[in-house]
Amino acid sequence: MLWSFAPFFFLLSTAAHAHSTHHVEQQEPFSEERLKELERKWGIDWGFSGVSTFAHLPHIRCLIHPETEFDIGIIGAPFDTAVSYRPGARFGPRAIRAGSSRQTSFRGFNPRANLNPYTSWASIVDCGDIPITPFDNKLALRQMSEAFQELGARQPTSESLSSPTAYLHKPKLLTLGGDHSIALPALRVLKQIHGQPIAVVHFDAHLDTWHPAKYPSAWIDPTDTSTPSFFNHGSMFWIAATEGLIANGSSVHAGLRTRLSGDEPEDYTDDSQQGWVRISTDDIDEIGVKGIINSIMERVGTEIPVYLSIDIDVIDPGMAPGTGTPEPGGWTTRELIRILRGIDGLNVVGADIVEVSPAYDGSAETTGLAAAQIAYEVLTSIVKKGLVEQAKTGKTRESVRDEL
Repeated sequence: MLWSFAPFFFLLSTAAHAHSTHHVEQQEPFSEERLKELERKWGIDWGFSGVSTFAHLPHIRCLIHPETEFDIGIIGAPFDTAVSYRPGARFGPRAIRAGSSRQTSFRGFNPRANLNPYTSWASIVDCGDIPITPFDNKLALRQMSEAFQELGARQPTSESLSSPTAYLHKPKLLTLGGDHSIALPALRVLKQIHGQPIAVVHFDAHLDTWHPAKYPSAWIDPTDTSTPSFFNHGSMFWIAATEGLIANGSSVHAGLRTRLSGDEPEDYTDDSQQGWVRISTDDIDEIGVKGIINSIMERVGTEIPVYLSIDIDVIDPGMAPGTGTPEPGGWTTRELIRILRGIDGLNVVGADIVEVSPAYDGSAETTGLAAAQIAYEVLTSIVKKGLVEQAKTGKTRESVRDEL
């Protein structure tokens, strides 16, 4: 009985195919006016609608689309198997994107900088996430290194590449972590790209310059630098310093309030030998926000390439509880944002926001919201830096003059 219906179904499918082909052949190309009308009607998302990309930016998996041009790429690094306490930062990129949902190009103007980073000179793209293994940290480090190398070698938009402004000639990456160890592969690639050690401005409750053997273990050889456990979120800057990736004498920690190892301040001695200056959380009570800003700018300047690394635990856990190693007594979200705004003259060539662990956040998602706002401020500063550098050449577009 079933076979008797087969010719009937064949005829139906053939007719349907013929009809669909006929329809395609008769389809007139859409006019430019029609396409603009569709964009006006349906091209906008509200904060609560649309696919969850950062700030509703276009989502392109840049790693598998090498033809994609961008000036600033936002890339997720969902990795958290190098932590020393609470895991969960692999979900950080997703939480930060969700926290950015009220950021849109039609309401993105930043009054403090007199610009909208999403509609200015820079083409900003959400490049998706690096697919990082959760099973093998050695492989994970290789995957992140190759991903940063792949994206860092890309060309910016043709307009930026043809600009006389050197700052526009290399695309910038803002990485959403992930635990803080992701800074190591980023710094390795940035040194290759810029041909010199990179200054690091590091906002964190912790030093992250600990010798890996400071984590007690009778199972490892503390002199063997190839030990896999040496790669962790508290030692990545120690590794970077031993590899010559960090500019000795031009790097800063800000927001420190960590406990130290042992019975003496040896950790500070090691940190100083690596070339860091330390600004504690409590310093803000003595010198204020402006003093913190001045200390950073005097140390780093405006010329050397800078990697801006922001651990969300620099904020007090009462305001940003969703993190893996919370330390009470931190800066407020407002204080951190004011400091970031004050250092927008830095020559930032890359940045990260790390250690957001949404499992420990509250129902209001305050940590993800804080991280998304921080990302917005970082993007604003990079775009503003590009405008300032363009103005120096004297060959700026009219929109650049208006924004400045």
